[in-house]
Amino acid sequence: MNQTLPFIHNSARPLAYSIPLYIQITEGLISQIETGELAPGVRLPPERELSEKLGVNRMTLRRALRVLETQGLIVRKHGVGTYIAAPKIDRPMEIVFRFTSGMQQRGYTPGARIISLEQTVVDAALARELAVGVSSLAYRILRLRSINQEPVLLENYTIPAGRFPGLDLHDLEKRSIYEVMENEYSVAIVRARQSFEPVVASAFEAELLEVELGAPLMLEKRTSYDQRGQPVEYGKDRYRGDRFRFVTEASAPFDL
Repeated sequence: MNQTLPFIHNSARPLAYSIPLYIQITEGLISQIETGELAPGVRLPPERELSEKLGVNRMTLRRALRVLETQGLIVRKHGVGTYIAAPKIDRPMEIVFRFTSGMQQRGYTPGARIISLEQTVVDAALARELAVGVSSLAYRILRLRSINQEPVLLENYTIPAGRFPGLDLHDLEKRSIYEVMENEYSVAIVRARQSFEPVVASAFEAELLEVELGAPLMLEKRTSYDQRGQPVEYGKDRYRGDRFRFVTEASAPFDL
């Protein structure tokens, strides 16, 4: 008889509101990942063997594995097998996040590749965000960020050219843009207005980030301000949903 793992409901009497079997499998495997029973890098048994252990058909198992893959909890390597993915990277939401130093502090080697860098004329919406005149010149920088040579973030900066003349002459693949602002222009970013919303990868984004078309991404929109309260950049960054999770701390209101 097939041995059913503990997280699979196996009662002879059906539940009044039964949870789909593939969801039970998904939640059970997530629990084992979170407790460390299934550690990063562990290879799951082949589908046939795993479906027999769970006492389910392979179609049900595949549905569960697709959910886990979409959430970035497993990695499928064609012709090799399915592995437990590395833990997601915590991205604090209440701070101005510096990718380069943030990744270095976590033990990763950050990288950058300029996809495009051009001067453009800002429209009315961007002019309001950057507190510049309509038709002012700005740098538009599309930069792909990686950790340990794995692409994980697509940055899209719009930076007023009048505040940072010659910004395009600096090596923005080897230097942090914020570091260049501080050391070359004496401009320090001290706060930002940020919003976060889930989106899916377009064909262009999927190719650059090496994910499937329609894969989940987190879009961060950001206007950053310097020490004088002046806006210095508008960003629209897309993080891979399978590599990052977004965390924040909250305090209870005093009137509770």
